[in-house]
Parts: sequence; C-alpha cells; structure tokens
Amino acid sequence: MSETKTLHRNFWVWEFEKEERWLNEMAQEGWALQNAGFCTYTFEKTEPGQYIIRLAMLDSSPDFKSFMEELEAQSVGHCFSWGYFRRSAQLGSFDMFSDVDSRISHLNKIGQMVRLLCLANLLIGVTNTFSGASLAWLNLLCATFLAYGLGRISSKRESLVEERQLHE
Repeated sequence: MSETKTLHRNFWVWEFEKEERWLNEMAQEGWALQNAGFCTYTFEKTEPGQYIIRLAMLDSSPDFKSFMEELEAQSVGHCFSWGYFRRSAQLGSFDMFSDVDSRISHLNKIGQMVRLLCLANLLIGVTNTFSGASLAWLNLLCATFLAYGLGRISSKRESLVEERQLHE
C-alpha cells in the first residue's frame, strides 16, 4: 500500500498560478497530487519530480478531452470548474497554455466566471439591503472581494496582451 497524506489549503481562483506552483513543489519533494477537491489535496509518495501538475478551467468539449489524452495527462481531481492534471516529467515539459493567446483565453474564462459571481452577489446584496435583510452586507462584501479578484485577473490579462503586442 502506498503512503498518502491529505492537506487542506485555500487558494482563490485568481491565485491558480500560486496553487500550481505549490502542487509542483510538493511533487518535487516526492508528494504527487493523487486527488483534489474543495480545499483538500491528497498526495501519494512518489519519486521526487516524477510528475508535473497543471490546473485548468474545465472544458466539456470533446476537443479538450482529446487534447488532454494527446498530452498523456491524467486527471487527478476537480473542484467546481477547475481541473487538476498530472503528467510524467519523463515526457518533457507540460504546458497546456503554451502561447500567449491560449493563456489570454484561459484568463478570459476565469474572468467570466468571477464576473458572474460578483454580479450575482452585488444584485443579491443590493436587493437584500432594500428589503431590510440583516445579512445583506455579506453579499456586498463577497461582491467587493470578487471585484478585487477580477481586477487581479484583468491585470494578468492586460500584461499578456502587452506581451503579445511586443511580439507582433
């Protein structure tokens, strides 16, 4: 029976690069991601650096599934719209978004989801404020926090757009 351990960590959607770095640091230490869920990560003991871990907004299209199969990437979990994938490091680099346009498209998908959540919380918060609900401030706080995250995502996106323009 292989050795496993479960850790609990919280990452915001706009911190996906930080989460991915952490997961790859764990893999470098010999703890490869085996399963991922809401703030819960299960690792299995492996050879240090055996796997490379990547995260992506899930896409239900058959093209995405075919793309992952072509990359020989193994799905090791999902949380809401996020997918967690690992691939043997022996196969070489593992870049799901290898060009600027695909990274911009990925950020656009993330931004769209955060924008919808922000708008929903704002509308619910404002409606509840005018109807006298005592916890309306909670939705307004969530909307503010999501707006902050949307700003972070937009900043990353704008940096990539500038990078693309430099290369044109």
